[in-house]
Amino acid sequence: MTKTNHDADVDFIEALARLLRENDLTELQVKREYGEDDSLNVRVSRVTQTAPVMAAPAPAPSANSSMPSSAPVTPPEDPAAHPGAVTSPMVGTVYMQAEPGAPSFISVGQQINEGETLLIVEAMKTMNHIPAPRSGTVKRILVEDGAPVEYGAPLVILE
Repeated sequence: MTKTNHDADVDFIEALARLLRENDLTELQVKREYGEDDSLNVRVSRVTQTAPVMAAPAPAPSANSSMPSSAPVTPPEDPAAHPGAVTSPMVGTVYMQAEPGAPSFISVGQQINEGETLLIVEAMKTMNHIPAPRSGTVKRILVEDGAPVEYGAPLVILE
């Protein structure tokens, strides 16, 4: 590979990284063919951290609070690690009801039977109903209607 190709490749990779960032993507893979025996195969990826969903903000300590200011802070629990977490089987967009204006499939506190639809994940114009893997009570809904989800992202907590 010549120096000119190398400079162009670096510019190309930097452009892919910008595209990844600007479009909030997690991974891109591109193969660039230069000739019969000359090509460049590039995979650019990044790890994203999802913020935990909080039910309500914690109350601020008062001025005469008995809690010391150096109290250890416990990290918030990871919803994906919860034994009742139902995770997304694919990348897509979440829908909480069958169509706009229809009632939601689930709500917090609702009893669910195994196989009932929890929500829909749209992937490539296909509506995929996500069934409850077991019967239980909906404890938390971790996604919002219309939100994008990644593969393995926690959607719902069932207990």
